[in-house]
Amino acid sequence: MPPEATRVHPVDDRDAGSVEAGLDALDTPVTAYRESPVRRIAARALPPIGAIAVFVLIWQVLWAAAFWPEFKLPAPVAVWDQIWQLVVSGEILELFWTSVHRAVIGFAISLLIAVPLGLAIANITVVRRGVGPLVSGLQSLPSVAWVPAAILWFGLNDRAIYWVVLLGAVPSIANGLVSGLDQVPPILPRVGQALGAGRWSGIRYILLPAALPGFLGGLKQGWAFSWRSLMAAELIATSPDLGEGLGQYLHNGMSLSDISMVFAGILLIFVVGVGIELLVFRPLENSVLRARGLTQGVR
Repeated sequence: MPPEATRVHPVDDRDAGSVEAGLDALDTPVTAYRESPVRRIAARALPPIGAIAVFVLIWQVLWAAAFWPEFKLPAPVAVWDQIWQLVVSGEILELFWTSVHRAVIGFAISLLIAVPLGLAIANITVVRRGVGPLVSGLQSLPSVAWVPAAILWFGLNDRAIYWVVLLGAVPSIANGLVSGLDQVPPILPRVGQALGAGRWSGIRYILLPAALPGFLGGLKQGWAFSWRSLMAAELIATSPDLGEGLGQYLHNGMSLSDISMVFAGILLIFVVGVGIELLVFRPLENSVLRARGLTQGVR
């Protein structure tokens, strides 16, 4: 073989510098284009407003075509009149307060129970094999099935409602945490151990932050189960001592055979669900994405 074939060519410093700069550019988070506040608000607000307008238009057309009688499909104006009466009388504040504060308290208690439970399932093999399937089974069980038992155990009071909320939210939050922890790369806890992190400090500073994106999904699902469980409990466990929440209001509309009242209750329940998503979980999700440099996923 000629000597020229085995000759090692020196590396150009400029080439090495360009390669290093390219690698640094790959690690640098992509800076999102900064829109003006007006355009940003318009871009976020106009699509849902347009979707709502189309929905109301279709609703109005179906009502005007009289495919169903009035007692089955009310006019949009009749439903709006029901909601407006609640606003004018101030009753809407009581409905929102009664239901939302119950859901928040139940969700907070569920969080205190579900986080240690999820950590135990994810980190202790015996607990995962013994308790894990039970938690998954409880998550698939409709929470409304617990309402009759809760009423018999606790009576018609807040304890029965909170019990139903806990059984609806705890399994979902715990499974969300387990799923997030299972997706953590195994090298991260090993690096923590090599750096001297103990069991609890490793969980606090390594596992939980790494599992946060998956855990947020579990929190969102847990809130959804909490809200649904609460509405189911309020629909069935009706009593003057419990106060009037959105579920009670919906039940009253059914008892009075007032379909416009029923639709108003459904819309108010829907508004709370969308509001919590937009005001709480979406900003939290966006902050986590920004912290990880995933600015393209920010909504």
